[in-house]
Amino acid sequence: HKETGEQIAIKQCRQELSLRNRERWCLEIQIMKRLNHPNVVAARDVPEGMQNVAPNDLPLLAMEYCQGGDLRRHLNQFENCCGLREKEILILLSDIASALRYLHENRIIHRDLKPENIVLQQGEERLIHKIIDLGYAKELDQGSLCTSFVGTLQYLAPELLEQQKYTVTVDYWSFGTLAFECITGFRPFLPSCQPVQWHAKVRQKSELDIVVFEDLSGEVKFSNKLPYPNNLNSVLADRLEKWLQLMLKWHPRQRGTHPTYGTNGCFKALDDILNVKLIHILNMVTGSTHVYPLAEGETLQSIKIKIAADTGIPEQDQELLQEGGLMLFPEKLDVQYLADIKLNDATAADINLFFLFDDR
Repeated sequence: HKETGEQIAIKQCRQELSLRNRERWCLEIQIMKRLNHPNVVAARDVPEGMQNVAPNDLPLLAMEYCQGGDLRRHLNQFENCCGLREKEILILLSDIASALRYLHENRIIHRDLKPENIVLQQGEERLIHKIIDLGYAKELDQGSLCTSFVGTLQYLAPELLEQQKYTVTVDYWSFGTLAFECITGFRPFLPSCQPVQWHAKVRQKSELDIVVFEDLSGEVKFSNKLPYPNNLNSVLADRLEKWLQLMLKWHPRQRGTHPTYGTNGCFKALDDILNVKLIHILNMVTGSTHVYPLAEGETLQSIKIKIAADTGIPEQDQELLQEGGLMLFPEKLDVQYLADIKLNDATAADINLFFLFDDR
């Protein structure tokens, strides 16, 4: 943009669009122009004179340009074949949850959330994820339900495949599917299956199942556990399994409902996960890593008691060193400062790792 100096992206519609798609295009522009959130790609003013060179009478859409490409491209990189790194997963979950909350608070359902519709932008301190392509987005009219069939089949909630009425919980299903794929490297429910067969098989899952797959004999199997390998520590894996069980419920009225936080409580439940403080202990005797969530006021002594139970190394024989080789003491020191900075603070290091030696 010559006036602002900012790089922008220009999106235009094809000449041969149907009337319905032309209306959808105009709706996308209307929605984009009134949204303002760091995790939703922002609309920009179309440079003066550019509309005159448009191939048709439809308005152009100018947006901020995100140089990092889309999430699909990132997932397709070889090193991410078994899922993203733990820190990347947590940052992405924080960003997308924030964007969806904002859209839903503004009475907008995205309806087509998928890796291709999430772009990456390098911010001042860390990578930022932004939702794009609101062409399928639907504004809610005083709590009304919607019935149009939209979106990409592989990420669509069951009620959309069935062309049933739906609400914001369709975005929960897509978000859960996306999150699972970022954790494991593949989609949760029979990713190679055609829609008709997919629907008939996956609908048999229990409300707690988050994986449906075929074994070598072709038999359909169900599981409520995250498959391995992935890059999550055991504490986060356990908590995100429970969160995915909320997001991937088959029945839309139950989806996203938390036993404590109630209807649509999935976002608060995710906040709890993102805000947990963890301490990572590498056992130099066995090479295994132990991860402990830290309660308020937790002390080094109480952590040593847990380590003794897990490793068999008595508390008095445990020597804990920081990466620089410094010892941890005194015993009653509050260890909150040793934990990871809040996990949704992406400026933090991936983990704080401490080394355990047996002095016996």
